[in-house]
Amino acid sequence: MGQLQAAIIPVTPFQQNCTILFDADSKHGVVVDPGGDVDTILAAISENGLTIEAIWLTHGHIDHAGGADELRSALGVEVIGPHQDDLPLLQNLEKQAAMFGVAMKVANVMPDRWLADGDRVSFGEHVFEVFHCPGHAPGHVIYFDRAQGFAHLGDVLFSGSIGRTDLPGGNHQQLLDSIRDKVLPLGDDVGFICGHGPGSRIGDERRSNPYLVGI
Repeated sequence: MGQLQAAIIPVTPFQQNCTILFDADSKHGVVVDPGGDVDTILAAISENGLTIEAIWLTHGHIDHAGGADELRSALGVEVIGPHQDDLPLLQNLEKQAAMFGVAMKVANVMPDRWLADGDRVSFGEHVFEVFHCPGHAPGHVIYFDRAQGFAHLGDVLFSGSIGRTDLPGGNHQQLLDSIRDKVLPLGDDVGFICGHGPGSRIGDERRSNPYLVGI
């Protein structure tokens, strides 16, 4: 098995971390959360000589899913995830753009495959476990590569913060429960990429993240 690598491309006015996960040897991989700026994402794929097998979504907010339909058409691959509880969000991405008043190219998207807690997704020999982690969004999922000790947490947990819960479908206690029951048990040594800002390690967040005190 080749080394798992990640390329982060900040996209959209929200500076969301669109992530390309790929195998260092085979150069095959997936795009996680193409929120927009699809031309920039396609350029990064081409410049690095990558073959993209699928698009994975963590949840249905505009900055994570707004470019998924366009990228799917450009690459001819499937959109996988999130959990079907985010269907209303994905059906209203264009309305989200109007609500936030952002001038960005956005299209509603219907995934080719929904994900549920306990599912597995993969590219090459890299297998990721799927955990349903509602709170920031009803259908939010995270992806965990146990063999590599790596997780993509989307907008569930950040370095020094957690996902906002004041958007439609958000629930603060539900998010804390997801972090307590699904994220922290992955292990302190697990490194993660998140939807905004720098990544971190789960143990560092458990010890120092002010939002996790007492959970």
